[in-house]
Amino acid sequence: MPTRILFFIGLAACLLPFVSTPIALGLGLALGLSCGNPYPAQTKKFTKLLLQVCVVGLGFGINLHQVVQAGQDGFLFTVATIVGTLVLGFLAGKWLKLSTRTSHLIASGTAICGGSAIAAVGPVLHADDKEMSVSLGTVFILNSIALFLFPFIGHKLHLTQNQFGIWAAIAIHDTSSVVGAAVRYGAEAATIATTVKLARALWIGPLVLVTAWLFKQSGTKTPIPYFIGFFFLATVVRSYVPLIAGISPQIVHISRVGLTVTLYLIGVGFSRKMVAEVGLRPLLHGVILWIAISVITLWSVLSLVT
Repeated sequence: MPTRILFFIGLAACLLPFVSTPIALGLGLALGLSCGNPYPAQTKKFTKLLLQVCVVGLGFGINLHQVVQAGQDGFLFTVATIVGTLVLGFLAGKWLKLSTRTSHLIASGTAICGGSAIAAVGPVLHADDKEMSVSLGTVFILNSIALFLFPFIGHKLHLTQNQFGIWAAIAIHDTSSVVGAAVRYGAEAATIATTVKLARALWIGPLVLVTAWLFKQSGTKTPIPYFIGFFFLATVVRSYVPLIAGISPQIVHISRVGLTVTLYLIGVGFSRKMVAEVGLRPLLHGVILWIAISVITLWSVLSLVT
């Protein structure tokens, strides 16, 4: 079957309700590794724009009243875990001899909210298709594991609903996986986990601005991340305009579908040559960060939270 037909079949599959972001990325990787990308120039240009639009759309799912309260309750702990993860990510990346951009992308996804953070940081970091694919793939593999592993550990350690909700929100990358794991643990855990995770999502903005400053290249114009301003505007509108609040679930749903399509397109751009160049080091980098933040957060939750 011609590669172009397979490309559009995969694209159509991303619109199905049971196709999640990890599945979409897997479909894209399968096509990219086996047949290649039939539209490399078009997908590269479209993917960048779609990523930013989807990040803005996800802002309509954040209620500022709830997340600000959650953020105030654990402000210092949030800052400490985000900064600590980014610093550890930098050091681990140097040790593993990863590119600074790949290392920062994986650390950003681990520190805040997985694919959404990577999608937001990538454009200002001047990340290429290979770096985006590797980083997203690493995060989504660990997300899939966490979805099943965290509830098992939680029950073994007899964590309360509150303890598990906080632990899952901080130590699991993507919001969808956080909610999935927490729902399996209990309704109260799901509510707590969702609120805490959304509060951390607000840190995408400061992370993007700091990234743009840290990675500013001499003689190169750093793109101003206007979409982050629209992201915050979306959260404000969602919180204070009842009409928008009423349709926000639909906007978020469309944005998640768009993000699913985006990850498929990113996967399609991943080639066998890229795999040979990258190796297992990015996955090891992600595992190191994930274990570190999971253990530290679990210890903190067991010590400080009832």
